[in-house]
Amino acid sequence: MDNDENVKSKVIDGDGVTRKILILDDDQWFTNLLVELLQTQHFQTKTVDNGVEGIKEIMNSDFDVILCDIMMPNLSGDMFYVAVQRTKPHLCKRFIFMSGHKGNPKIEAFIKSINGKVLWKPFELHQLTEAIRDVEMKVKGG
Repeated sequence: MDNDENVKSKVIDGDGVTRKILILDDDQWFTNLLVELLQTQHFQTKTVDNGVEGIKEIMNSDFDVILCDIMMPNLSGDMFYVAVQRTKPHLCKRFIFMSGHKGNPKIEAFIKSINGKVLWKPFELHQLTEAIRDVEMKVKGG
Protein backbone atom coordinates (compact mmCIF):
# COMPACT_ATOMS: atom_id res chain seq x y z
CA MET A 1 0.00 0.00 0.00
CA ASP A 2 1.18 3.47 -0.79
CA ASN A 3 2.02 5.52 2.30
CA ASP A 4 0.23 8.63 1.02
CA GLU A 5 -2.98 6.67 0.48
CA ASN A 6 -2.85 5.16 3.96
CA VAL A 7 -2.30 8.28 6.02
CA LYS A 8 -5.60 10.10 6.46
CA SER A 9 -7.21 12.86 8.48
CA LYS A 10 -4.41 14.75 10.21
CA VAL A 11 -6.36 16.39 13.00
CA ILE A 12 -5.15 17.94 16.23
CA ASP A 13 -6.63 17.13 19.65
CA GLY A 14 -7.37 19.68 22.37
CA ASP A 15 -3.75 19.59 23.57
CA GLY A 16 -2.44 20.53 20.12
CA VAL A 17 -1.10 17.02 19.52
CA THR A 18 -1.88 14.90 16.50
CA ARG A 19 -3.66 11.71 17.60
CA LYS A 20 -2.39 8.78 15.55
CA ILE A 21 -3.89 5.33 15.24
CA LEU A 22 -2.41 2.29 13.52
CA ILE A 23 -4.99 -0.10 12.08
CA LEU A 24 -3.94 -3.66 11.27
CA ASP A 25 -6.59 -5.69 9.44
CA ASP A 26 -6.52 -7.80 6.29
CA ASP A 27 -10.17 -7.00 5.44
CA GLN A 28 -9.87 -3.90 3.23
CA TRP A 29 -13.60 -3.09 3.33
CA PHE A 30 -13.63 -3.19 7.13
CA THR A 31 -10.42 -1.15 7.31
CA ASN A 32 -11.89 1.53 5.05
CA LEU A 33 -14.97 1.70 7.27
CA LEU A 34 -12.78 2.09 10.38
CA VAL A 35 -10.80 4.89 8.71
CA GLU A 36 -14.00 6.77 7.89
CA LEU A 37 -15.30 6.36 11.44
CA LEU A 38 -12.00 7.32 13.05
CA GLN A 39 -11.72 10.45 10.92
CA THR A 40 -14.89 11.66 12.65
CA GLN A 41 -13.08 11.02 15.96
CA HIS A 42 -10.14 13.24 14.94
CA PHE A 43 -7.49 10.61 14.30
CA GLN A 44 -4.70 10.46 11.78
CA THR A 45 -4.86 6.86 10.59
CA LYS A 46 -2.28 4.53 9.13
CA THR A 47 -3.43 1.19 7.76
CA VAL A 48 -1.60 -2.06 7.08
CA ASP A 49 -2.95 -5.52 6.30
CA ASN A 50 -0.60 -7.70 8.34
CA GLY A 51 1.73 -7.76 11.32
CA VAL A 52 4.92 -7.64 9.25
CA GLU A 53 3.89 -4.29 7.79
CA GLY A 54 2.77 -3.23 11.27
CA ILE A 55 6.27 -3.82 12.65
CA LYS A 56 7.71 -1.57 9.94
CA GLU A 57 5.27 1.17 10.95
CA ILE A 58 5.95 1.01 14.68
CA MET A 59 9.69 1.12 14.02
CA ASN A 60 9.15 4.40 12.17
CA SER A 61 6.65 6.03 14.53
CA ASP A 62 4.79 5.73 17.81
CA PHE A 63 1.00 5.61 17.77
CA ASP A 64 -1.55 6.73 20.32
CA VAL A 65 -3.70 3.65 19.67
CA ILE A 66 -3.04 0.36 17.87
CA LEU A 67 -6.21 -1.29 16.57
CA CYS A 68 -5.17 -4.83 15.68
CA ASP A 69 -7.02 -7.77 14.15
CA ILE A 70 -5.89 -11.05 15.65
CA MET A 71 -6.26 -13.32 12.62
CA MET A 72 -4.10 -11.95 9.79
CA PRO A 73 -1.75 -13.42 7.18
CA ASN A 74 2.06 -13.32 7.48
CA LEU A 75 2.10 -12.36 11.15
CA SER A 76 -0.97 -12.68 13.37
CA GLY A 77 -2.05 -10.04 15.86
CA ASP A 78 -0.81 -11.96 18.90
CA MET A 79 2.63 -12.42 17.35
CA PHE A 80 2.67 -8.77 16.31
CA TYR A 81 1.98 -7.87 19.95
CA VAL A 82 4.92 -10.03 21.09
CA ALA A 83 7.18 -8.27 18.56
CA VAL A 84 6.04 -4.86 19.83
CA GLN A 85 6.55 -6.02 23.41
CA ARG A 86 10.20 -6.80 22.58
CA THR A 87 10.96 -3.69 20.52
CA LYS A 88 8.73 -0.92 21.89
CA PRO A 89 7.13 -2.18 25.10
CA HIS A 90 5.67 1.23 25.96
CA LEU A 91 3.24 0.73 23.05
CA CYS A 92 1.71 -2.44 24.52
CA LYS A 93 -0.82 -0.58 26.63
CA ARG A 94 -2.09 1.13 23.47
CA PHE A 95 -3.49 -2.04 21.86
CA ILE A 96 -7.13 -2.77 21.13
CA PHE A 97 -7.57 -6.16 19.53
CA MET A 98 -10.37 -7.09 17.15
CA SER A 99 -11.63 -10.54 16.22
CA GLY A 100 -14.58 -12.23 14.61
CA HIS A 101 -13.68 -15.48 16.38
CA LYS A 102 -15.39 -15.11 19.75
CA GLY A 103 -15.18 -18.33 21.71
CA ASN A 104 -11.82 -19.33 20.19
CA PRO A 105 -9.91 -20.63 23.23
CA LYS A 106 -6.49 -19.64 21.86
CA ILE A 107 -7.58 -16.04 21.27
CA GLU A 108 -9.35 -15.78 24.60
CA ALA A 109 -6.32 -17.24 26.43
CA PHE A 110 -4.01 -14.73 24.73
CA ILE A 111 -6.22 -11.75 25.59
CA LYS A 112 -6.49 -12.93 29.19
CA SER A 113 -2.71 -13.52 29.46
CA ILE A 114 -1.92 -9.90 28.58
CA ASN A 115 -4.99 -8.42 30.28
CA GLY A 116 -5.91 -7.06 26.86
CA LYS A 117 -8.92 -5.33 25.39
CA VAL A 118 -10.77 -7.04 22.54
CA LEU A 119 -13.67 -5.89 20.40
CA TRP A 120 -15.60 -8.82 18.99
CA LYS A 121 -16.65 -8.26 15.38
CA PRO A 122 -19.09 -6.97 14.52
CA PHE A 123 -18.91 -4.18 17.08
CA GLU A 124 -20.65 -0.84 17.34
CA LEU A 125 -19.11 2.61 17.05
CA HIS A 126 -19.71 3.43 20.72
CA GLN A 127 -17.75 0.29 21.71
CA LEU A 128 -14.80 1.42 19.60
CA THR A 129 -15.01 4.96 20.99
CA GLU A 130 -15.11 3.66 24.58
CA ALA A 131 -12.15 1.34 23.97
CA ILE A 132 -10.10 4.20 22.50
CA ARG A 133 -10.99 6.42 25.45
CA ASP A 134 -9.93 3.64 27.84
CA VAL A 135 -6.55 3.31 26.08
CA GLU A 136 -5.98 7.05 26.12
CA MET A 137 -6.77 7.23 29.84
CA LYS A 138 -4.47 4.26 30.55
CA VAL A 139 -1.62 5.92 28.65
CA LYS A 140 -2.12 9.29 30.37
CA GLY A 141 -2.30 7.55 33.74
CA GLY A 142 1.13 6.03 33.23
